[in-house]
Formats: sequence, structure tokens, C-alpha cells
Amino acid sequence: MREKRSTTSTVELFVSPEGYFQELVQKGLSQRKVQTYPLVETYLVNLLQHYLDARNLFDPGYATEGGQKNPTTLAEMYLTAQNADSVVRAEMLRKLGDRTLYISGFFGDSLSRKIVDVDYYAEIGGAAYASLAHCTREDTLARVYGVFSERFLEFVDVLTYISHHSFVKSDESILRLYERYMRTGSELAREKLVEMGVLTLPQDQVKLGKQS
Repeated sequence: MREKRSTTSTVELFVSPEGYFQELVQKGLSQRKVQTYPLVETYLVNLLQHYLDARNLFDPGYATEGGQKNPTTLAEMYLTAQNADSVVRAEMLRKLGDRTLYISGFFGDSLSRKIVDVDYYAEIGGAAYASLAHCTREDTLARVYGVFSERFLEFVDVLTYISHHSFVKSDESILRLYERYMRTGSELAREKLVEMGVLTLPQDQVKLGKQS
């Protein structure tokens, strides 16, 4: 007698990153009792997808006149953005706001043991989002930035919940190494970050490496 095959649909084993993060964000918002707009949910989903690649988190600053990137503090990044032209300013402020939000949510415990704590990140990140809300011409996006500016710490709690209840973890050892590079400009730390693929070598050093 031939065995009858089941006609029931198979269980989907893999989901897209977007679908996975959408579920995480909705659960995080629900668990933390944070009510917001659908566009804010979408922004958080995109934020998590972006930083799934840790290299997006470790941008070593902004180019100087010589083309090299020097370590800068959050406050210096914010001031640099404010003095840039409109297009560059918006991009720098968005990166600053997104990065401080993500780091506060995923590394809040680590930050609480430092002189620069989550409150400082919230102050800088909130200010970056507030500036974005003011200079963004698109009303819907300006509204999203305004929400993050006014309720920054609420969304830090949401990301912290997601960090604790998912596989999405960032490498704390890389973060500590990066912080050392940002604080001291250590060549050893920079070389290690290059080896990890977090930083890229300047073009002149790439050429020297090929010749040696």
C-alpha cells in the first residue's frame, strides 16, 4: 500500500531579516508599552537591519582635508554636522542619531559603567534628531525624527528589550577596541580594527601594502 503524502503546507524555516525584525520591534513596543506611529516602527526595523552588519556601527569619523579620518567625540561630530552644508548635515545628523540610539539600546549596561553614560548619549542623539526634524523638508520623516527626539529613552528601552530577547548581539570586544581607537588614536587598535574589517586602510597605505 502506497504511503499517502501529507498535503499540508510546509513550515517556513527561514524568514527575511525585515520580517524577523518587524516581529521583534512589534513585540518590544508591546512589552515596553510604547505606542507610536507605523512609520516609527518601520524606521526601527530598518535601523536593526542596517546595524546587523557591525561595520556600519564603527564609522571612524569624518574625512579631514588630508583625506584621513580622525577620531572625534560625539559632541564634535554634532558640531561638525551643524557647520556642514544642508545635504551633508542631514546625513551626519541621521548617522549620529541612529548610532547613539542603537548603542544606547544594545550597550546600555556597558555605558552605565563609564563617565559618558546613556544620558549623555540620549542628550546628543535627541539633539541630532531634533535638528533633523527641523531641517527635513518631508513632513512624515520630520515627524518620525521628532518622536525619537522627544522620546529617545523610551526607544532605548525597546532596543534593550530586543537585545536581551534575540540573537542580535554586537561584539563588545570590538566596541571596546573601537572606543580605544576613538579616544587615543592608537595605531595598534586601528590595525586590529582593519584586520576585523571594521576600518579600511587609506588608499596610500593600500598601495604600499601591494608593493611590499
